[in-house]
Amino acid sequence: MELKWVLLLGLLLPSCSGCAIGFKFFKGKCVAVDECENIVCGNHSKCVNTDGRYYCTCNEGFGISSLTGPCEDLDECEEKEFPCSDHMECVNSIGSYMCICQLGYQQMSEAECEDINECKDPEVCGTNATCYNHPGGYSCKCHQGYSNYGNNQSKCIEMNCDQFKPEPDAGHTLDKLKNLMSLLKNSCETLNDPQAEQFTGEMLLENLFNSTDDLLSDGSITSGEMLSQFLNAVENSIRLIGPQLREPVTRIETHNTVAEVAVTRSQTPPTGSVTLSTDSTLFNTSWETVVGKSYPGFAFVALVSYKDLNSSSDQFHKISRTSQEQESRERSDVKGKNVTYQLNSNVVTAVVSNPETKQLSEPVMLIFTHTEERAESGCVAYSCVFWNEAEGAWSGRGCERAWSNGTHTGCSCSHLSSFAVLMALYPIQDSFELVLITRVGLGLSLVCLFLCILTFRFCRSIQGTRNSIHLHLSVCLFIADLVFLCGISSTHNRVACSIVAGLLHYLFLSAFCWMLLEGVQLYRMVVLVFDTTIKHLYMYVVGYGVPLVIVIISAISYPRGYGTDRHCWLSLDGYFLLSFFIPVCIIVILNCFVFIITVWKLAKKMSSLNPDLSKLKQIRSFTVTSVAQLCVLGGTWIFGFFLFQDKGTEVMLYLFIIFNSFQGVFIFIMHCLMSKLAMTEYYYWFGQMCLQKKNGEYSTSQSSSSQKPLRSDNSTGESQI
Repeated sequence: MELKWVLLLGLLLPSCSGCAIGFKFFKGKCVAVDECENIVCGNHSKCVNTDGRYYCTCNEGFGISSLTGPCEDLDECEEKEFPCSDHMECVNSIGSYMCICQLGYQQMSEAECEDINECKDPEVCGTNATCYNHPGGYSCKCHQGYSNYGNNQSKCIEMNCDQFKPEPDAGHTLDKLKNLMSLLKNSCETLNDPQAEQFTGEMLLENLFNSTDDLLSDGSITSGEMLSQFLNAVENSIRLIGPQLREPVTRIETHNTVAEVAVTRSQTPPTGSVTLSTDSTLFNTSWETVVGKSYPGFAFVALVSYKDLNSSSDQFHKISRTSQEQESRERSDVKGKNVTYQLNSNVVTAVVSNPETKQLSEPVMLIFTHTEERAESGCVAYSCVFWNEAEGAWSGRGCERAWSNGTHTGCSCSHLSSFAVLMALYPIQDSFELVLITRVGLGLSLVCLFLCILTFRFCRSIQGTRNSIHLHLSVCLFIADLVFLCGISSTHNRVACSIVAGLLHYLFLSAFCWMLLEGVQLYRMVVLVFDTTIKHLYMYVVGYGVPLVIVIISAISYPRGYGTDRHCWLSLDGYFLLSFFIPVCIIVILNCFVFIITVWKLAKKMSSLNPDLSKLKQIRSFTVTSVAQLCVLGGTWIFGFFLFQDKGTEVMLYLFIIFNSFQGVFIFIMHCLMSKLAMTEYYYWFGQMCLQKKNGEYSTSQSSSSQKPLRSDNSTGESQI
């Protein structure tokens, strides 16, 4: 239908020439003027001249929406003014339209289409199905044992439903998946039976990951064989469920699992890049890799991430022998050394519809987020690995590390499987400087502790409860330093190494217990006036009995905790090191509390009206040396705590080595060289030695001469206070 408009140029009124507007006088008469010669009507329109006037009209196939609007294309298909015949579709064009055949039909004439017999092409349904032609299309009926997952115009794929049947000796792991495997097996068998009741792909996917949650939560996966069965079950389930999903992208997240699945369906294979992501991993590949050599009419790609699988069992951190040999060739500096491995990412499974994934035409890219942020260094290296079922270990074959930093690692792999990032922890090589400082410090400490033992045992002027505590403290440290110096590196003999670690555990705990007794003794000296001594039986129970109980309980609960691959000390596995640090922290806190009270009480006594300055100064001196001893013996282990937790720095390492190696020297300085009574005894002993050398003989009668310092009576210095 055309809409025309008329532009009235004027009325038929006479002009000065005697002719009306739109006419002109020519050869004695009025003739019409062609106004269209000087008029432009606009796009898709033309000018029509009439007697005395003109108008603009739209070209065929165009119209206007208002009296003054421009000419626009008319959609003849929408107006249905030009209907097409059966099996044809109307397609609008600029200023016109056309009729084309519907899908499944071919053009016979301008107004006639006929059905295409797709079944003439044997490749339409393939050899595993029977093709049935029908008007405008076709359908493929799969043979027994094959299915096209409900996509009737897709090629049929062989169905191996027995893979979802639990084996009789599958063990506890597949027992957990028994109900799910039965459900998947039934779904597999009924896929080629349209009349059977089927579960939707979304329902099957949800049931799958609810079952994996149960397995990961209760720690049922405890061996490499179980892990292989678990990963195989997940991969086979995804291959069954993926083609049944209807949404282009399906994402599901449970407590221990995150999965994302992309599905596409079309007559032609998809092309381009496809990217999936979970909470910790990004997976990138191409649709060409997903499809492979054969395209059945659909394609899918899935990425599954397991949150707790990386900590299920220590043996899951094993690396294959081939990968170990390759690593030894690459790093000759660690050849023959004990290298430990630890998963530093979530384990993920990548699945595609392409059945041939052992050697991909182009590599896929995976980007992992580290579970522990840690940069590479001389003792830390990252590698991309996959789970090798044949070896029951992680292998790096076919996977290369593209790049890595402290938080992420990119992996390029030429096959598909279950992947992760493995962190190799190389043994730290002790530098010559550290070894020298340790040996020199321990040698001097042994000499000084031996002098301390002689002083505390034979110097009569300083005998007392506090002196006895110092004696046993020195004995414990002397034996501990001697054992440390001789046996800390005896890792070649597992039994001897465990004995050394147990002795060090006991002796160091005993030293801290004797420091606690010193704090208690100082408190009694300040607060109590009489009976300030502690019975020796009680001191032995606390100083030697309590550490023995702790060591026995620790050894029974985790006997493998004594001795490591690098040193004969407590293991870091299972927080076993806390059996030493928790008692030490408790003792240090108690001693700090006791010293604070002691200093407060001492300050009150010093401010009294008639203080006994000599006794108070003695107590003050004892307190200062005890606090200094606590800082030297207890505070140094703060640096060691960070080292054993693998967070130490080089500065902390040197501080820890220096302070702990020279402990015996510090004790000798604080309790012997800074003690006036001890120095007096030293002067006396040296005087006697010089006198003996001068006279050429040693006389015991001269030991009671006037040069000998005054000694206290049978009561101790503390008791007099």
